[in-house]
This record gives sequence, structure tokens and C-alpha cells, in this order.
Amino acid sequence: MTVSGADIARVFRTEYGRAVSVLIRALGDIDLAEEAVQDAFTVAVERWPREGMPPSPAGWIITTARRRAIDRLRRESTREARQAEAVALHAPDEGSGLPEEGPVRDERLRLVFTCCHPALSREAQVALTLRLLGGLTTPEIAHAFLVPEATMAQRIVRAKSKIRSAGIPYRVPRDEDLPARLASVLAVLYLVFTEGHTATAGDDLGRPDLAAEAIRLGRVLVELMPDEPEAMGLLALMLLTEARRPARTDAAGDLVLLADQDRSLWDAALVAEGHALVRRCLRRGAPGPYQLQAAVNAVHTSAATAADTDWSQVVALYDHQLRIAPTDVVRLNRAVAVAELDGPQAALALLDGIDLEGYVAFHVVRAELLGRLERWPESAAEWERAAGLSDNAPESRHLRARAAGAAARAGDRR
Repeated sequence: MTVSGADIARVFRTEYGRAVSVLIRALGDIDLAEEAVQDAFTVAVERWPREGMPPSPAGWIITTARRRAIDRLRRESTREARQAEAVALHAPDEGSGLPEEGPVRDERLRLVFTCCHPALSREAQVALTLRLLGGLTTPEIAHAFLVPEATMAQRIVRAKSKIRSAGIPYRVPRDEDLPARLASVLAVLYLVFTEGHTATAGDDLGRPDLAAEAIRLGRVLVELMPDEPEAMGLLALMLLTEARRPARTDAAGDLVLLADQDRSLWDAALVAEGHALVRRCLRRGAPGPYQLQAAVNAVHTSAATAADTDWSQVVALYDHQLRIAPTDVVRLNRAVAVAELDGPQAALALLDGIDLEGYVAFHVVRAELLGRLERWPESAAEWERAAGLSDNAPESRHLRARAAGAAARAGDRR
């Protein structure tokens, strides 16, 4: 069977985080683990097209990365410590026969909690975990944070340096450490899922592998911390969002907006599971941002048609969220709901105090509202701005088509 570059890229997307997690645990050195895994994939690109895909691609990558790390350690120094590390790498991870103490058994979730050490800033925690767990590039992470690429590159370098200089260990957190790191862990999983839902760049709208990994880790987290309603809320949010994936693109791979989606294509099992989790959260009576976002999605997925959406309930949920976590993204989402209740002019006025110029969705909302007001030249300009910010092919095609439509309407009115 011929192995293509796309096949290897698929393995990279699904197995990079696991391989890096295993190597960091063995090495205690983030940079060396990343380099070793990247070296292994370079070897895979050379060999797999000739020799075929190995029976266990993940095992092959981890084994090759381990060998590359041993070679690198031996080349760099003959010091006793380095030699000892190299010898230790020869042994399998379970070679001691002793289970590691602590509550976190999943290797990748262990990595997430480790990167969310309190010695690191929240931004550094999230950025570093996205890099190590999902194999996201610096531009992809910068896009998720709405910051320049250079800023994000410096942030990741500083986070790695902090781990080295502070001697932060790669280990299972103790039970008492888990709650303090939960907010960062939730942010990580949410951003991994967001990249999986709508990829920063590429020919496909999303990266289902990343979304699936975020959901898998979300399930593990809920099992680990069943009394944390925000963990449950995040899982519900991801499930309800993922349920819509089959209807988000048409047969040609082009984007289909929520209002135009064939709701019979939505995954009914994921919708039911998500709704059940939202109801469990509501019974807790301790709402947080993820629970409220999940509740908004529950409203959308409860409506048989777009016209049946209870927009007053959506606005009320966003009002509650603004009291808990007042961010410009929440204000933007609330404006969309207000437009359905009070019209585009009222919603447009709400955008005046929002500063999200580098955010695709901001310009999309402005373009849509201006179009409803038949301010076509301004609408076309906003669609173009949105398209210029997107490197995702299906999204960009959709935005440019909308820009062309608005421009044509502007021409018709002259």
C-alpha cells in the first residue's frame, strides 16, 4: 500500500501529542523530546513511502524518537549524567514495574496538567500545551490567542526556559494540586477543540482529530474530577458543537452556516449527551463560562429550525456570562443574538465598543449587520477584511463569495 504525505500528516496530527508526552516523561527535557519526535517524523517521511506504513505507526514513532534521543545525548556529551539518561531511555516506560503514584493516569492529560504548573503564566500554560499536545504551529497558536506570531514565539520560548530554570518536574499532580490548575487545563482543552472545529489554515474546514482528542481528554477530566461543574460544562459545550460537524460543509466541502444547516444531519447521540450534561450542570447551581456557553448551544440544538431558536433565552444567557466573564468575544456573540430580537441597527451599535480587529468573526458579524441594513459598500469591505484574515480555504471561499455578492448589490444601487 502506497503511503502518501497526507497519510504521514494524519499520523502526525493524531500521534504527535502522545509521542511527545512519552518522550518528555522519559527525558525530562521538553526541547529534546520535541526534537526527537520531529526527527522521527522526518525519518518516516523518508522511509514509509518506500517501506510502507508500520503496523503500529505510533509505536514506530515513539521507538524511533527514543533512539534518536539516545544518539543525540551521546553525541552532545560523554558526561556521566548524560550517559545515564541515555541508558535509562533504553528501558520501556513500564520497566520499573511500579505504578506511578497520583490520580492522573492518561499520559496526555498528565502533560496538560504539568504544563499548567502555577509557576507559569496562564498564557504560557495554554500556549505551551497547545504546542506540545496538539503539535500546533506557532502561527496557529497565535491565531487562537489573537496575538502576533512573534509575540507567541517569545511566549513559548520563555515558558520552556521557565520550566528549565525553575526545575519544574514532569510528574503526576497531587490531588490537592488539581483544582488550582483546572482553569488552565480547561482553557487548553477548549482551544485545542476550537482549532479542531475550525482550523487556522488548510484545505479542510476543521481538524476532526484535534476535536476528538479534546473531547476524549474532556471525558477523562470529568471522570477525574466529577464534582467540577465547569469541566462538565466544557465537555457539554464540545459535544454539542461537535454534533453539528456533519452539516457544517456541503458535498463540495464549502461552509454551511448554522441557519442553513440540515439539522437532520446533526449527531443525535452527541446532542442528547450534551443536553444531559447541561441539565446536570444546572442542578449544581454554580454556573461558569463554559456551562453558560454549553447552555447557549443547548438552546440552538433544541430548536427544530433556525426560526424556532429562543433568542431571548440566548441573550439572557449571554447577559449572565457577561456578569461572570465580561469579554469582547462574549459581547460580540450577544450582539448577534440581539440582532435577532431588536434588529441589526441595535446590534451594530453594540459593536462600537468592541476591539477585535484581528478576529474574523468580528468582521463577519459587522458585514452581516451592514448587509441587513443594505449598506452594501461597507458590508463588502467588511467581508473582504474577514477574508483577508482567514487562511482556512473553505472559510475564505465563503467570505470572498459573500464579499462579491455585497459588492454586486452595491453596484446595482448606483
